[in-house]
Amino acid sequence: FFNSLRLSVQCGEVSLAKAIHASLIKLLLEQDTRFGNPLISAYLKLGHVADAYKIFYGLSSPNVVSFTSLISGLAKLGREEEAIELFFRMRSEGIVPNEHSFVAILTACIRLLELELGFQIHALIVKMGCVDSVFVTNALMGLYGKFSFCLDYLLKLFDELPHKDTVSWNTVISSVVNEFEYEKAFELFRDMKRDNGFTVDYFTISTLLTACTGCFVLMEGRAVHAHAIRIGLGANLSVNNALIGFYTKCGRVKDVVALLERMPVMDIITLTEIIIAYMEFGYVDLAVEIFDKMPEKNSVSYNALLAGYCKNGKAMEALGLFVKLLEEGLVLTEFTLTSVVNACGLIMEAKLSEQIHGFVMKFGLGSNDCIEAALLDMLTRCGRMADAEKMFYRWPTDRDDSIIWTSMICGYARSGKPEHAILLFHQSQSEATVVPDEIALTSVLGVCGTLGFHEMGKQIHSYALKTGFSSDLGVANSMVSMYFKCCNMSNAIKAFNKMPSHDIVSWNGLIAGHLLHRQGDEALAVWSSMEKASIKPDAITFVLIISAYRYTNLNLVDSCRKLFLSMKTIYNIEPTSEHYASLVSVLGYWGFLEEAEETINNMPFQPKVSVWRALLDSCRIRLNTTIGKRVAKHILAMEPQDPATYILVSNLYSSSGRWHNSELVREDMREKGFRKHPSRSWIIHQNKVHSFYVRDKSHPREKDIYSGLEILILECLKAGYVPDTSFVLHEVEEHQKKDFLFYHSAKLAATYGLLTTPAGQPVRIVKNILTCGDCHSFLKYVSVVTRREIFLRDASGFHHFLNGQCSCKDYW
Repeated sequence: FFNSLRLSVQCGEVSLAKAIHASLIKLLLEQDTRFGNPLISAYLKLGHVADAYKIFYGLSSPNVVSFTSLISGLAKLGREEEAIELFFRMRSEGIVPNEHSFVAILTACIRLLELELGFQIHALIVKMGCVDSVFVTNALMGLYGKFSFCLDYLLKLFDELPHKDTVSWNTVISSVVNEFEYEKAFELFRDMKRDNGFTVDYFTISTLLTACTGCFVLMEGRAVHAHAIRIGLGANLSVNNALIGFYTKCGRVKDVVALLERMPVMDIITLTEIIIAYMEFGYVDLAVEIFDKMPEKNSVSYNALLAGYCKNGKAMEALGLFVKLLEEGLVLTEFTLTSVVNACGLIMEAKLSEQIHGFVMKFGLGSNDCIEAALLDMLTRCGRMADAEKMFYRWPTDRDDSIIWTSMICGYARSGKPEHAILLFHQSQSEATVVPDEIALTSVLGVCGTLGFHEMGKQIHSYALKTGFSSDLGVANSMVSMYFKCCNMSNAIKAFNKMPSHDIVSWNGLIAGHLLHRQGDEALAVWSSMEKASIKPDAITFVLIISAYRYTNLNLVDSCRKLFLSMKTIYNIEPTSEHYASLVSVLGYWGFLEEAEETINNMPFQPKVSVWRALLDSCRIRLNTTIGKRVAKHILAMEPQDPATYILVSNLYSSSGRWHNSELVREDMREKGFRKHPSRSWIIHQNKVHSFYVRDKSHPREKDIYSGLEILILECLKAGYVPDTSFVLHEVEEHQKKDFLFYHSAKLAATYGLLTTPAGQPVRIVKNILTCGDCHSFLKYVSVVTRREIFLRDASGFHHFLNGQCSCKDYW
């Protein structure tokens, strides 16, 4: 009887169980608990609850085993409420629960997350003296492990348990890992190893590898891996799957490949982990190849590929995969929709974002926190800031909102509204609603750099130091960039030197910072340090280093040419239009205009307009209108609607004294209705951004500013300043042109800075576009008549005006 019943369960043969049941009825034994209880258990294991109930209710006097078998089976089959109801019925009938009864009811509590009932069961366990049972305590720890605030109860139970088994250790280790207390997990593991009575199994190893992944401790993970091999778990599938995830997070591509080569067997989880690993390392084609060869796929596999596409910027491929997923009728999860929304954000098309937004809302997951946060981020990336603001201000106060605050701050920063980003960050701090994470800090530091908001940047730096975020690579890189953009070279270099580790972004940021201050020799010194440290440069590094030769004290064009040629031969990096533009700019700056033009004509591919613009700008600096006219024709043919081209050509003529030609170009602009990008200059005063446009009268201290500027103009005219009206774009009389010229944004900002900055301190101005020649000349005279230092950052970099001279040597 018992052997046949076991066989029916092992083989899933319900017919055999029913035959045994029929035999019992014939023998009048179906009411006997000795035979009825095993049959109840068998039916439940076979998933036939109705038959189990029939046996149970047919028993003459069900005992604790009868009740426990049914409670346990119901709890495992997702009918937890029935299990709980049956437990209370057992108690009401005076049947005393045993250890197995407690394990069964606690299983139901775990599945339903019924903590209150769990507390009551715990009290009953203590009262009945079952607290020393390892099985019961393991179940109790399993329940408490589901609630972060119950971790202390769990640890107390574990410490007081007189006899522990492997399950006890696994439960406590996995619980502390779930609460991110990784060091505690390693400590418990060491205790477990010291006690030879316990066997470490695959679950222990997998859990510890999760801890190693969470805190990126490579050496600890390697030690766990070595221990797994020593105890014979080197070929275990679950362990190897966990190891793939661990080595992927640690960026150890060679270890992942070595692991895959040794794995005797793989399953769908393995293949999915491989897809995640390849996507993490940027091997998109290999990931797709693995996906295509998978014998079976599920929604997790699709999601892994989908997320990988997004991570590697393959947004169109992600959307294509999503369409395929829909066509095959696979289950759409929260993760799927979040990835699709992220992909749409990468494409940055408003129309497409509207379609995706509508699909998500129709699908019914629009109120999901993760998806809503992704939708908000998508809206900011697609330029739909008004819609983003509506969603942001409708966000319920009782839901976690740290992600959406971060998204909104980043959105304002991306959409050219840095002041809004700063104000929102201040609001989040004053209301104490959000604890900024590394993404928010990186974004705000970027905004501080853009605005030149030095004081705010220093405050963010202090906050990052206090919270430990200063060791985050992204935050540290942003900090270095912020200090450079705020004209604090010493703090920028200090921040770089204090970084615990550097990546290529760090080194590129250091070089870019020196270039921003026109320090070519210092940038080349950084390049030399990179080479000595065997740091592998990328394409951006070469754009920066080639550009550095424009700002060196000596003519090093020969070295620049050699470096450009070495890109392909030594570093295996194909030069792009950006590299050619940098080279042309260097050649033009040092007077090799014919060679620069020849370089463009001999390019192996069609040059972008940026390459011709670099040469046109050099023609302006070197006053060469002959080559400049030829270059201008190329640019106008490529981008006839871009006003920047006309301004460059006009500046070329005016700088070489050909005023009539310059005016003809400006007239052509006016006839075609072109307008240059509005010039804006600003100063930070008392932690507020004070912005100025041409002839701006919106500032509260407008009268003081204009009165002060009139005095300043008179003093500068006396000192030799001659207004250059060629920089006025409006078709007006000559005397009116001077009126327009005198109230350019940079002049207004400089005047406000002089009025508000204490004597002896430098005035710091930021401008959104290149400074016009007249403002540049004016500020040199201002530095003489006021005996003040003036720092101006424009689109070309920093200008340091002192005693009538500028650090750019009038080449910008």
